[in-house]
Amino acid sequence: MGRLHRTERYVTDLTGKHIVITGASTGIGRATAKCCVAAGANVTLIARRADLLEQAAHDLGGNTAFAAADVANKSALHAALDHAVAANGPIDGLFLNAGIGGMFAPVEDYTDEAFDAVMAVNLKGVFWAIQHTLPAMKQRATGAILVTGSLASERGLPMNAGYVASKHAVLGLSRAVANEAAEHGVRCNCIVPGLIETPMLDGLPPQAAQQMAKAVPQGRTGQPEELAQVAAFLLSDAASHVTGQSWAVDGGMLGTMRV
Repeated sequence: MGRLHRTERYVTDLTGKHIVITGASTGIGRATAKCCVAAGANVTLIARRADLLEQAAHDLGGNTAFAAADVANKSALHAALDHAVAANGPIDGLFLNAGIGGMFAPVEDYTDEAFDAVMAVNLKGVFWAIQHTLPAMKQRATGAILVTGSLASERGLPMNAGYVASKHAVLGLSRAVANEAAEHGVRCNCIVPGLIETPMLDGLPPQAAQQMAKAVPQGRTGQPEELAQVAAFLLSDAASHVTGQSWAVDGGMLGTMRV
């Protein structure tokens, strides 16, 4: 078994690769897009709001393309992915980051409408995107898929059954895809954000967010850029032997204490 010499160092390099990111107009998605562009990638941004996407693409520069689509709309999502290929070539890395939080309510009060809406964005959109993109990755014998999970992928958090169910599901989906795709040279992982300062976290009541932050062993919430660096690594060839994993960026929450 070969070993790397201790003086050898690797940095994330995405030169010439085409990375597609959903939920890319704000927060984790936009921070990851910025990181990927800095690492040499051509990036295509997908999100619902064309105005935010256009501004993000302008700010990022380079060969950054964008397509507005609701990931809960299968045909619109497929059209956006096809636009990405037309704009920047075959997809080397697919970061499925779009998600919604759903409603906060006890299980018995959680509505069918809220449950279906969360599943459509957080699970079905991920499934449809992988279904549409994976065949070409298999044919080319290369590719990396990354799905945004949550602490709720690993823990049964209260008062948000739809979100927890959806995030458990995408972790299982990413592992199933990793198993199927490995022999074809394609990797699939799930990144697990902790309390990252994003619009979704901003939607929590301030007192609840402050209380949750106290549970982080590092004593603080995380920044989108901190997760973006890990996401870019997992999308790069530097992570060539990493697949089927749940990779937490959470300040130590999952590994040290009950959430």
